[in-house]
Amino acid sequence: MDLAEPVDQAITLRGLSGRDIPARLRRVGRGRRAVFLHGMLAHNAHWEPLLAKVRDRWQCTMLELPLIDLRNEDCSIDGVTHLTSRFIERFAPAPAVYLGSSFGGHVALRIALERSELVSGLILAGAAGVAERPIAGDLMMKPTKEWIRERVGAMFYNKHKHITEPELERVYGELSDRDRARAIIRLTRTSRKEYMGDRLPEIKAPALIVWGRQDAITPPEAAQEFASRLPDARIVWLDECSHAPMVEHPERFGQAMNDFCDELDRRDASA
Repeated sequence: MDLAEPVDQAITLRGLSGRDIPARLRRVGRGRRAVFLHGMLAHNAHWEPLLAKVRDRWQCTMLELPLIDLRNEDCSIDGVTHLTSRFIERFAPAPAVYLGSSFGGHVALRIALERSELVSGLILAGAAGVAERPIAGDLMMKPTKEWIRERVGAMFYNKHKHITEPELERVYGELSDRDRARAIIRLTRTSRKEYMGDRLPEIKAPALIVWGRQDAITPPEAAQEFASRLPDARIVWLDECSHAPMVEHPERFGQAMNDFCDELDRRDASA
């Protein structure tokens, strides 16, 4: 499939609760298949700088889930993994490389374990699952804008460039909602409770680890643990970069991703 222009689609997925959960699907690009899974406070738009660098080499499918609007059993690492698996069955049933950022990285690891036949590779960026300092760990029920600025600021090395007032207003509005704040806390806690380190050796798919050296959320030690425990992994370090490399350094992230595509092509040719 060659998608020169993005295709957007509103979809519903049946959750663990039995309720239908609204989600969004976005597809663009051509080449090797990749499925993008975003982090806690992110959405598909945060991938756009990276997509501009990789869409000529990768057929990109992005799943946007309303994570902070999930409730009860749907609002957990198990619930989000279930929703992602349902998405794969309906909309992405062919083998693909799974790119997971932050919380989405934890989900990608779960998919690689539970649906290994559909995972031809992994790309992890600031992934949760082994060690993290949660951005909302001490979330107040009515956070101030100064508190939001500090927490969001931890995601970026260059805070002045990447923290915009519209983005702060968006996050402030979301975290000022008590139910959404509780959802973030619950998602974070269920993710931190499930330590993935002991199961990483079971994942045989090749893995690219793209990590900011100044990541203040998932520290560099987490990347090193992924690299040491995954059987087939390599790290690309990004300097002057924190927790959102696809936003801070899309050129370098894109180059690493395209180099990984070349490597996978060589493996396929020699198989």
